[in-house]
Amino acid sequence: MRTFALTMSTENLKEKTAKGLFWGILNSGTTQVLNVIIGILLGRMLSPDEWAPIGMIAIFSAIAGNLQSSGFSTAIVNMKEPTDNDYNAVFWFNTLASACIYLLLFALAPWIAVFFEQPCLTDLSRLIFLAFFISSFGISTNAYMTKNMMNREITIVNSCALVCSGVVAVILAFKGFSYWSLAWQQIVNATILVIGRFFFVKWRPSLKIDFSPICRTWKFAMNILVTMIINTVNNNILTFIFGKLFTKTPQVVGNFFQAFKWNTMAYQMVSGSIEQVAQPVLVEVREESQEIKVFRKMLRFTAFLAFPAMFGLALVANEFILSTIGPQWEACVPLLRILCIGGAFMPFYALYKNLIISQGRSDINMWLNISQIVLQMTLIFLTYQQGIQTVVGAYTLLNIIWLIVWQVFANRLIGVRLWDVCKDTIPFALISVILMATIWFITTDMTNIYLLLSVRILLAVILYAVIMRLLKVKMMDECIQFILKKKRS
Repeated sequence: MRTFALTMSTENLKEKTAKGLFWGILNSGTTQVLNVIIGILLGRMLSPDEWAPIGMIAIFSAIAGNLQSSGFSTAIVNMKEPTDNDYNAVFWFNTLASACIYLLLFALAPWIAVFFEQPCLTDLSRLIFLAFFISSFGISTNAYMTKNMMNREITIVNSCALVCSGVVAVILAFKGFSYWSLAWQQIVNATILVIGRFFFVKWRPSLKIDFSPICRTWKFAMNILVTMIINTVNNNILTFIFGKLFTKTPQVVGNFFQAFKWNTMAYQMVSGSIEQVAQPVLVEVREESQEIKVFRKMLRFTAFLAFPAMFGLALVANEFILSTIGPQWEACVPLLRILCIGGAFMPFYALYKNLIISQGRSDINMWLNISQIVLQMTLIFLTYQQGIQTVVGAYTLLNIIWLIVWQVFANRLIGVRLWDVCKDTIPFALISVILMATIWFITTDMTNIYLLLSVRILLAVILYAVIMRLLKVKMMDECIQFILKKKRS
């Protein structure tokens, strides 16, 4: 009887995971497609100089966003059965903490402007920082949706927020509002996300405030908070440093910010779909000792999508940039290509992070990230005099190598071997590299950038699918079977 129940539980989890991945991919795909459309329109309307102020203060907004959640939403997702009181405590803690942080940043805005030698940043940062305060009202509901794998609803809310905020930004940019259009985009996006989450989630905060859940999860949440901040610094450190080093030539910052943005959008299409289900599923299977099996399958799925997507973007980077946001951004192409190589490995970080957190070891997650950022900072200051491309290249190489350290701790926690990880991922990387190199040689004589972009994308998609079918890759068959099943249902 117990065996039957366990089998049913496993099947239900498998179905739930498949649905979660389906909606996760749809959410990430929709998000990135909308971001591409909006990014193209804004890229054509605004110059590198106009993008630079947003890039300079991105790190402050991101860190403020980390502080507002304080890791307690992640702690909720990691709970087996969180209660209404848990959600309520996180809601009030986040809201009150965000109000205090916003007031502090409001006061610091003039100093930020002085640091970057950009007077416009005083008023601009005060408006942009308002977005993270607004978003604090939706953190608990987002945790609720993530915990219950409401990925369909997440997709709807994110899409609505992106469309509405994108339309506002494009209209304002068209009317000459310059970087202010990008600031209002963030405000509108945060507002609609909050409204949409409350629309789909039945839970509501109450005035019966009990912070005991905060006290119980304090250590775990603080480890998550420190890790979030370290990750944020890691993700924005180059833009921040370039913003200070190149104050006289802000277009350099704008070009890097543009390349970084496209690279991030591309790899988040994969990591976003994985993150929506990874932690809840890994927590669920922890008691059944199924972590290795589930983790390896997620590794294969990640490699199956990440390597062709990111190496493909590196292949078409030049014609993509020129044909979408225009020749004024041509200087960002080499940076985008380098970042795409590292971007192919970034979704694996998300997977390892969720594995370690699901084991209750947020401390390992924190220290691995701290060590990584220290090494990155050291490397940046050793190479920045060699030029921006050298810095980006060294930064990318370190991020790829550092995955080995995460693997060591994953092996200690659940016993997953490096050899098995290599077997699950390297074949997809090699196939993708060989395929993209072949397509580059075949199409290198084409001069029309629009035709070249179309042909390269079409060849990459068709040939990759054919190769997967010829090699009888199980991941490909499972994806096709699931899509056909969704169509029939």
